[in-house]
Amino acid sequence: MMKFITCLLSLTVVTFSITAVEAAQVEVKWTNPEKYTDVDSAEGHRQKFKERTFKNLEAHFSKLAEKLPEQQKLIFEVTNLDLAGDINYGIKRVRIIKDIFSPRMKFSYELLNADNTVVKRDDVSLHDMGFLTHSSLKYRNESLSYEKKMFDDWFKKTFENNMKK
Repeated sequence: MMKFITCLLSLTVVTFSITAVEAAQVEVKWTNPEKYTDVDSAEGHRQKFKERTFKNLEAHFSKLAEKLPEQQKLIFEVTNLDLAGDINYGIKRVRIIKDIFSPRMKFSYELLNADNTVVKRDDVSLHDMGFLTHSSLKYRNESLSYEKKMFDDWFKKTFENNMKK
């Protein structure tokens, strides 16, 4: 039984190693985040919230990049982020989600081949005014669900011809 478990664990490690190798690389630069429209915490330490938000989005970008060929590299420079909702500064700080506080994101990107030739490049301004009307929210129980859905829609539309078959 112990050999079986060891073998299973080894296979799992190999599988994860192969998956990691098959994904395009992702680099994210957060330019002047202190000037972003809204990356504010309803509760807790604001800087830690910002760091968690950036790490969460970077992980999401990397997950999407798994759909691109492994020899490619996707570079983002994020210049603005406005999270869905707005902070109510009453007795207790709370993020209020209403349709007038839609998520927005501005960034530029480059998709590069292994030899650093540019496959695609653009400046992007995302804004999902209908973020509350999406019938099935894939990330319903995750933080940054509206932002992830907005980014997914852009990614699919932008890179549909570059994705692995």
